[in-house]
Amino acid sequence: MKLSILTPIYNEAKTLQKVVDRLLSIEFPTEVEFVLVNDGSIDATREILDNITDARVTVFHQLKNQGKGAAIRKAAEIATGDYIIICDADEEYRPQEIPMLMEPILDGEADVIYGTRTFGSHTSFSYWYVIGNRGVNLVANVLFNAYVSDVETCFKMMPLKLYRSLNITENGFGMEAEVTAKLLARGYRPYEVPISYKARTRAEGKKITARDGFEALWILLKIRIKEGSRRKPPEPLGEQAA
Repeated sequence: MKLSILTPIYNEAKTLQKVVDRLLSIEFPTEVEFVLVNDGSIDATREILDNITDARVTVFHQLKNQGKGAAIRKAAEIATGDYIIICDADEEYRPQEIPMLMEPILDGEADVIYGTRTFGSHTSFSYWYVIGNRGVNLVANVLFNAYVSDVETCFKMMPLKLYRSLNITENGFGMEAEVTAKLLARGYRPYEVPISYKARTRAEGKKITARDGFEALWILLKIRIKEGSRRKPPEPLGEQAA
């Protein structure tokens, strides 16, 4: 198994170097590569990325900002691993927990893994952010008759072949809802592993807004109408990575 870690980056110069250093220092149980996509940043992101010399790292610079979904789409095109996981560069997630997410796959228990966040007073951006997150989860579960605890989590791990087959078209944060909706519509039920999380504030660079939450609801409904009637059992474990 080879894991590709896909990192979309937009104006994250304050945290980028620390996140990269943490990623590169992790002892992974398998071969790993890092695909970092600079999504048209106008801060020092380009300079930081161009100074990385680790042979496992591939850097791509988008000429203009297109959104997280577009950056991940490009990273998935470049990736050469059997499995992928998305890891943002904003320090809200702990990269050192990625090997823990790999365990169910290596044990043959699952093919799609979600790192599920828990929210507390010291980890939440705001009360309404948490309520909005729960609202998106509720709608997804009702529409697809599932029980997913964290639709919007960044830590989504799955076979690269499967991710590419989803044909994700959303360019912004809506890609999170699109990925989950298409997986659920096809009969996949993510294996959830609890992870650490600490949300940033607006002053620290938090980008997601209430508008993104409403957009996620629309995406879930749209995909349920379009793909829900074509639901089929997922392929057996391991086939996607073959």
